[in-house]
Amino acid sequence: MSAVNDTKFQFTIFLLTGIPGKEDVYLWISIPFCLMYVISIVGNSAILFIIKTDPSLHEPMYIFLSMLSITDLGLSISTIPTILGMFLFNSREISLDACFAQLFFIHLLQCMESSFLLLMAFDRFIAICNPLRYASILTPWRLSKMGLLCVLRGVVVVLPLPFLLKRFQYCRTNILSHSYCVHQEVMNLACSDITVNNVYGLSTLVLTTALDSLLIFLSYVMIFKTVLNVVSHAECLRALNTCVSHLCAVLLFYIPEIGLSVIHRFGNSSSHLLQFVLGYFYLLVPPL
Repeated sequence: MSAVNDTKFQFTIFLLTGIPGKEDVYLWISIPFCLMYVISIVGNSAILFIIKTDPSLHEPMYIFLSMLSITDLGLSISTIPTILGMFLFNSREISLDACFAQLFFIHLLQCMESSFLLLMAFDRFIAICNPLRYASILTPWRLSKMGLLCVLRGVVVVLPLPFLLKRFQYCRTNILSHSYCVHQEVMNLACSDITVNNVYGLSTLVLTTALDSLLIFLSYVMIFKTVLNVVSHAECLRALNTCVSHLCAVLLFYIPEIGLSVIHRFGNSSSHLLQFVLGYFYLLVPPL
């Protein structure tokens, strides 16, 4: 009888959630999302075009920046259309397979973005701490291998996630608290033991986001140590100025992502507004 009930109540779709109680103003809410989508696509495409067409920008720092822009383009394309579909057309339903595919690309692209931010920190570390060997260390061949390793790491780490989720039946509820799919939330809707998913998901977070952020922190400790030994105040400021934009990107990426992961795993009593703000912030603002 239990097996019959599990089959009867097994969900085949998930329902996306926007802002509860604000359904009457969804059209107005969609306007800033549309603007962010357009600006993200046009802006990152412009960065790629300028770097490609200007030979003076064919340097490691700008090559890493182009990798980051490609990742941000993919992140915008894989998430914002679903969000706009819900706000503009009240399209809340998403099939399980489509949800698994979306969460795969979201986590893959975020893992790649974390890797590219680490490569950019490494680039600044070499440029400031060992400038005489900069060109010999960051050769085009090494840059291409670094980029390929970042992609391969993301695929190897993230690929098991949709397969781990696909083995479950979903019979508790099918309502997601966001307008897109992420592993941490989908696994909580399963009516089976999710220990393996929980441990693997937390392990991937530690081995990618947490590890990358730690290495970035250590690289900047070395950078600041080197810069503080510079006698000239003007040279010190000029060196730090090359790191400001990267530091801003790092903070905008890591703080919301880590915060949302902690809330999904340990903060079930947190307000939906906090989840809403962090959920959209960590997907939309970095590409923007």
